[in-house]
Amino acid sequence: MGEPAQLAEPYAYGGDNVATYRAGQPSAPPAGPRLHWKDLLSGIVLRPGRTFWQMRDHTMWAPALIVTFVYGLLAVFGFDAARSDILDATLSASIPWVVTTAIAVTLCGLTLGAVTNTLARQLGGDGAWAPTVGLALLITSLTDAPRLLFALFLGGGNGFVQLLGWLTWLACAALMTSMVAKSHDLPWLKALGASSIQLLALLMLFKLPLI
Repeated sequence: MGEPAQLAEPYAYGGDNVATYRAGQPSAPPAGPRLHWKDLLSGIVLRPGRTFWQMRDHTMWAPALIVTFVYGLLAVFGFDAARSDILDATLSASIPWVVTTAIAVTLCGLTLGAVTNTLARQLGGDGAWAPTVGLALLITSLTDAPRLLFALFLGGGNGFVQLLGWLTWLACAALMTSMVAKSHDLPWLKALGASSIQLLALLMLFKLPLI
């Protein structure tokens, strides 16, 4: 009798361990326990591959929506014209403007994340839509945070801020592709293709208007 098959590492990914989660297997077990929101946020930045693999079967609506909404509250101040209009307006007029922008940013993120999930499924992936959308929201907000931080003080048209915007967009593209590849068990090129519409939309909405 041959030796029993060796089990793959629970959080490994790539290579032979891809067999633990193959597209077309409807009852694949969760890759790991749900991460606490602090570990989730830090993991996306410091341990993205492991984090995406572990959270691919878990929802994360609370941290995803809260982080995206806070990002949306600050995002309007990254545009020079909008920031001037808000600062010149009365408090009663500026608060609804800022809140409305935050809601619009959150809804836009939800829509784009759903598009990414749909494309991934059409390309052969079998990941769940809720984890994909939640991770997409977090990736979008966290990767643009450095640009937004400097834009608040230097202005969106500053040369350094614009350069940082392109670098953070590339980081977003890399993380989004990695996330889709892990969540949907897709090769890199298909994962990039599934993320392409969302990445192009982010480029036009948040990067190109600043040039």
